[in-house]
Amino acid sequence: MPVTRKWARRWIVGALSLALSLTVQPAFAGGSRGAGGATESDPTEPSGPKDTLYATAIHFDESNNGGNKSATPMTSVSNWTPPACWYEPKWSPAEFKDEFQRRWDIPHASGVGEAHSLDQDHYIKGKPYKDFNKSETGKGMWWDAVRDKKREEAGDPAAFECDTATFWVKNGVTPKVKNAVTPEILSQLAYNKIKVPDTKVTLAPADATKVNLPTWAWLDKVEFKPVSVTAALNAGGLNIQATTTATPVSLRLEPGTDEATTFPASGECPINHGRIGEPYANGKADVTPPCGVEYLRSSGDGTYKLRATVTWEIHWIGTGVSKEQSLPDGEFGATQDVTVQEIQAINR
Repeated sequence: MPVTRKWARRWIVGALSLALSLTVQPAFAGGSRGAGGATESDPTEPSGPKDTLYATAIHFDESNNGGNKSATPMTSVSNWTPPACWYEPKWSPAEFKDEFQRRWDIPHASGVGEAHSLDQDHYIKGKPYKDFNKSETGKGMWWDAVRDKKREEAGDPAAFECDTATFWVKNGVTPKVKNAVTPEILSQLAYNKIKVPDTKVTLAPADATKVNLPTWAWLDKVEFKPVSVTAALNAGGLNIQATTTATPVSLRLEPGTDEATTFPASGECPINHGRIGEPYANGKADVTPPCGVEYLRSSGDGTYKLRATVTWEIHWIGTGVSKEQSLPDGEFGATQDVTVQEIQAINR
C-alpha cells in the first residue's frame, strides 16, 4: 500500500532552491519511462532546465483547440478546478535507483539523516521493497506525483495534496489512490488546456450608438465553434486517453450601467444555428435584435464598459467510456468600450 509521510525535505536543483512540503522521499518525477514510453514535455512550460517534479508522460493533442492568437484559457463557472497534482507511472526500477541517488547526492540541510535512513529501509533494505524492486523489472513501474507548476508557483495548497510516497504498481493496474491517473483525470487535465476565442462582440451601430436606439450584438459564427483537447498516457501497461470538448451555448451581456435594457431581457443570448446573435442588416432598424442592448442615458464624455461573457458546455469521452460525461461549464468574458450619444433634435 502507498504510504504518506509527515515530514518535509529541502533540496537544491541547479541554482534554484525549493522549499517543499513533501513525502518521505524526494518527489521523484520526469526522466524516461522505461517500459512505459517516452517523456512528453508540457508545451505550456518554458523551455530550458526544469525540475523533474513537473515532467509528465501525458501527451496533449491540441490540434482542435482554439488556435487563433486571441485564444484564452477559460475558467469554470463554479469553484471547481482541475487537479493541481496527480499520480502516474514514473520509473522503472533502474531509473528510480538513479533518481534516488541523484536526489540524495544533492546537499541537504542538517537533520535529514533519519529520513535518509527510512528511505533506504523502505526502498532498498526490504521494508517493504528490496533494491528498488529490481527483481520485478518489466512487471510494473514506480508511481509518483506530478505537480502543476503554475498552480504551485501561485501558492495553491492543492499542488501539495499528493503527498503519498513513491509506490510500486504492477503493469496495467490503476492504484486506488486519490488522483491516480485515469481517463477521468485525463479529461480534467485536458479541460485545463482548453482555450477559447476572445469574446469581443460585433456591434451595430459600430462606432457610437444613440440613446434609446437598440444596438445589435453578435459573435463571429466561424470563431465560435466547439474546441477540444485530448490527453493520453501510454505507460506502466496503461494505454488510456480522454477527449474534452467545449461547446459555446450562450452569450451574457452586461451593459456596464443599470440604465439600459438588454435583449433578451435576461441578457442571455442563446446560440442559434451555430451563431450567437444575428448580424444587423439594412431594413432592420425597427426590428428588436435577438441579442443586443439599448442604452437609456448618454455616456457623456466617457464610455460604458460592456461585458460579454460566453458560457461553454463541457463534456468528455475516453477509454472505457461509451457515453459523454459532463464537466462543470466554463466561461470567458471581456469588456469593451461603448460610446452612447444623445439623439440631436432639429429645431425648425
